[in-house]
Amino acid sequence: MPKIIILGSSNAVPTKNHENTHFVIVGKERTVLVDCASNPVVRLEQAGVDYNDLSDIIITHFHPDHVSGLPLLLMDMWLMERTKPINIYGLHHTLDRIENLMGFYNWSEWPDFFNVGFIRLPEKEMTEVLDCNEFKIFSSPVHHIIPTIGLRVESKSSGRVMAYSCDTEPCEQTIRLANGADILVHDAHGDSFGHSSAEQAGGIAAKSEVNSLYLIHYPSGRFAEGDIAKEASQNYGGEIVVAQDFMVIDI
Repeated sequence: MPKIIILGSSNAVPTKNHENTHFVIVGKERTVLVDCASNPVVRLEQAGVDYNDLSDIIITHFHPDHVSGLPLLLMDMWLMERTKPINIYGLHHTLDRIENLMGFYNWSEWPDFFNVGFIRLPEKEMTEVLDCNEFKIFSSPVHHIIPTIGLRVESKSSGRVMAYSCDTEPCEQTIRLANGADILVHDAHGDSFGHSSAEQAGGIAAKSEVNSLYLIHYPSGRFAEGDIAKEASQNYGGEIVVAQDFMVIDI
C-alpha cells in the first residue's frame, strides 16, 4: 500500500518544527516527491526515504517555498553519483522557469549528469500525470497567484484517494478534483489573494464530500493564530487533522 509522508506543513515562512509544505508519495516501485523545499536530501533522510529511490518529482508551481530546494537536490544527487534518470512534471510556466534557473547554474556542463526528463502538463482538469502499478496521479489547475496545479492520487490496491489542493483560493476545480476522496489535503494559509482560510477549506471539504480534511500550508510558530481545526469545523463535520511534519498517511 502506498503512503504519503508530509515533509513540511508550513506556509512560505517555515519554523523550527514546520518546514515549507511538500511531501513524498512512497510506493514499492516509484517514489514521487511533490514540490521541493528546504534541503531535500536531509529531509528525505529524516523521513526514512533514500534520495536515490526518487523516480519522479512534481512541481506544483514556481514559488520559492515550493521549488527552492530543487537545484540543491539535483546537484546533491549528481555529486553522490546517481545514474538513474528522473522525471520532473509541471506546467509549462513552471518548467520553463526551472530550466532557466538551472541554466544559471550552468548545469549542462556538469560532467556525467544523470538524465532529467521535463514533462510539461497542460492546464486541463484531471490531466493524467503518472500511472504505475500501485497508483495513478492526476493534476488540475487551481486558483493561485500564478499558474498552479492541485493533485489527485488514487491507490490501485486499496481504492483510497487523496486529493491535494496546493496553494489556492476556494474554487470549483478543487471541488471536482477532490470529489468523493477519502482525504483532502487543503491550503489553510488564510483568507487572502491566492489562498484559503481553514474555514474556507472546510467548505471545500464539505462540497467535495470527502471523508477527512487535512489542513496544510498554515501559519506556524509565532505567526500561528487561533485553532484552525475548529475554524474548519464550522463548515465541515468530518474528521479534521492539522498536518504535521513527518506525518504518514496511508493510501
